[in-house]
Amino acid sequence: MKIAIVGAGVVGVTTAFELALDGHAVTVFEQRSATAEEASFATGGLLAPGVLDPWSAPGAASPPSVLGRHAAMRVGRSISLAELSWLRRWRRAAHASARSGTPLPSLVALERLARYSHARLQHLAESLDLAFEHSPGTLLLLRTPRDAEALAPALKALRDAGTAVRELDTEMARAIEPGLSPSLTLAGALHVPNGLAGNCRQFALLLRQAAQQRGAQFEFNTRVARLSGSPTGVQLEGASAPHPFDAVVLCAGVQSAALLRPLGLRLPLVALYGSSVSAPLREELHAPLAAVVDVQTRTTMARLGQRVRVSGGAELGRNTEKAHPQTLNTLYRVLGECFPGGVTHSSGVQVWRGVRPMLPDGPPAVGATSVPGLWLNLGHGASGWSLACGSARALADQIAGKAPDIDLEGLGAQRF
Repeated sequence: MKIAIVGAGVVGVTTAFELALDGHAVTVFEQRSATAEEASFATGGLLAPGVLDPWSAPGAASPPSVLGRHAAMRVGRSISLAELSWLRRWRRAAHASARSGTPLPSLVALERLARYSHARLQHLAESLDLAFEHSPGTLLLLRTPRDAEALAPALKALRDAGTAVRELDTEMARAIEPGLSPSLTLAGALHVPNGLAGNCRQFALLLRQAAQQRGAQFEFNTRVARLSGSPTGVQLEGASAPHPFDAVVLCAGVQSAALLRPLGLRLPLVALYGSSVSAPLREELHAPLAAVVDVQTRTTMARLGQRVRVSGGAELGRNTEKAHPQTLNTLYRVLGECFPGGVTHSSGVQVWRGVRPMLPDGPPAVGATSVPGLWLNLGHGASGWSLACGSARALADQIAGKAPDIDLEGLGAQRF
């Protein structure tokens, strides 16, 4: 089949590779000048388990506060009615999960896809010899006993799936991460030995090359102005008519909602912005060895080669290029509290603010639409890096008319 893919972030690239691997003629259209220039550029790095990302889904952590100086989510003055509706649905689901202490079906579906995706990524990395920066293991810092309570639904989803989660005292936590500050007060920690952190953009660039070797074509600096349902195709900006394709896969992040609307398809997709700071190592013995999540502040610290990346924050309805000053203050503060002296701030520091294209229940939309020939692989939110390989393989199987190796219940766009 002749297939168009809209978007060349990590989701678009993995989709292109899987479809090219199946023998399809694939063309990827990307409005930026390179792969992974937007939401996939400087992600937090936490790859597995995906549901341990504090913003992966409602119920993955305690419901976020939106008021006060230290609010977990910052709501801008320009918030729209659609964004406000999304926020209400997210918080309502998070509160329901917190009251019951059990994972929501959406969180279970997310964890199932994340496990499948992790296995697929490992297979691709080994079979294609993709040498990207990564570090094994995930440690969750519990500053108070309440931090563990906030994680209860996500931990139950992991344990029900057979994922090993070890409860540690502070001495054991420091043995795993010896760079932790001796003055940092902890009530304990949780360790996931099979966790993983990795460089998302580096992986995407390597996999793009593998896709091109299998015939996939990438058209950069090319914006898709609209989608065509009859006949199936894409109309590029400045073109007078659509380019016909047998199928179109939409992987365009937050821009996807506007492209779907003229076809009568509406998704509650919003832009939830997060930030990261990447700094060069100063002293390896004082820096994290792998991925460390500070549950209380919803902040992730990850070792990526010779750098440490600290990420967090959530901003809704604040459409500026710069991160909120208090978000950045939190990132710097938490890194200093946990790993003082581990990085240098004098040079080589990269500050990034990127979008998480999120649906209100957490999981992405993967599969066919009511428009013939149009497929979706979008809305991965904070879990794009964790879910990309699995959702791409599952979608390629669907397009081929095969049953995917994973149950996709709860992942279709029809749930909205």
